Amino acid sequence: MEHISKYLTKDIKLSCYEDKLFKSDLIFEDHMLVWFISGETKIIQAESTFSFKAGDIFLIPRNELATIINYPKNGLPHKTVVMHLSTERLKKFYEKTDHNKKTPSQQKIYLFSNHPLLESCLTSLIPYFEVESEFPESLATLKIEEAINILRLINPSVDSVLANFDVPGKIDLVDFMQRNFMFNMSLEKLSYLTGRSLSTFNRDFKKLFNTTPQKWLTDKRLALAYYHLAKKKKKPTEIYLEVGFEDLSHFSFIFKKKYGFSPSQLPMNS
Repeated sequence: MEHISKYLTKDIKLSCYEDKLFKSDLIFEDHMLVWFISGETKIIQAESTFSFKAGDIFLIPRNELATIINYPKNGLPHKTVVMHLSTERLKKFYEKTDHNKKTPSQQKIYLFSNHPLLESCLTSLIPYFEVESEFPESLATLKIEEAINILRLINPSVDSVLANFDVPGKIDLVDFMQRNFMFNMSLEKLSYLTGRSLSTFNRDFKKLFNTTPQKWLTDKRLALAYYHLAKKKKKPTEIYLEVGFEDLSHFSFIFKKKYGFSPSQLPMNS
């Protein structure tokens, strides 16, 4: 798979995938503003699934688990311009900006399809990717602040997300795991998102689920896969990525080990 990223700065990049698809389970440390030039993306969260195509612009909040599947489309690569809206930069921005300090809203993906102001802002970056000289940080700051101001103009409620600098607090572990088991994250990241150290996460998990996180996650993903195959009549190739597996052959192997038959050989009465 060929993946090419050109960076103007650490916070602004042009990303391009040439291969058939690219899948990753991610949690972003920064808010991500993404403009689609070509290709398609499916973003799967605990309770929502989004599909984005050329021309779409969207904002992904930080500290949100997501499965992201990128596809080329119509012979064109999956190509995007991405801005990282870091906590450090946003703190500096909001220190000098009046805003409504209301309670943070539920983290969600904001869609700004084909919005002319945002598209103009992001399009203006394209020529700089062809310039060999270093992109000035002062100019990067201007472009990112321009984008933030446009986001706030389009949807003032975005302040409740961008100006929220809290770290995850300790939350209900059972509820969190039941909603997020399909994301292939490290235990370190899962523990952070539940407001725990790794050792506390493992101890609490054992107490609540009476098994290890690894075994519980595998069993839950296999059960979800079985449901999609037997009840939704989907094919193994359609679901293995979305239920938390990285490799089709590995998925087939452990599925057969648990159920006694391969995913493509489900009994007719299942």
